[in-house]
Amino acid sequence: QLQASGGGLVQAGDSLRLSCAASGRTFSSYAMGWFRQAPGKEREFVAAIGWSGGITTYAGSVKGRFTISRDNAKNTVYLQMNSLKPEDTAVYYCAASYSSSTYISAYNYWGQGTLVTVSS
Repeated sequence: QLQASGGGLVQAGDSLRLSCAASGRTFSSYAMGWFRQAPGKEREFVAAIGWSGGITTYAGSVKGRFTISRDNAKNTVYLQMNSLKPEDTAVYYCAASYSSSTYISAYNYWGQGTLVTVSS
């Protein structure tokens, strides 16, 4: 089970950190990803991290602004979001996969989502 949190209403240029807490003893065996879905749009890939945290992948739209990280001791994955833009407004979902991927279909388990709203 995945529980995302940390969303909220911020202004453009602000920072926000999302967290995703996982239950179970096998968290460190999974690659983790963050996706987002803006109103009226399809869900899209944001960032992914390998099981050890050594390999990260980002969507071009967030590269250099967002950082994904994980703490396997706490069964938690994070998404640090800096220099937020209004176009970052979306519901953000965390997900777990057997291998790191940018594809939605590769992820087996999904959290419930947390809303991030960035005002201009």
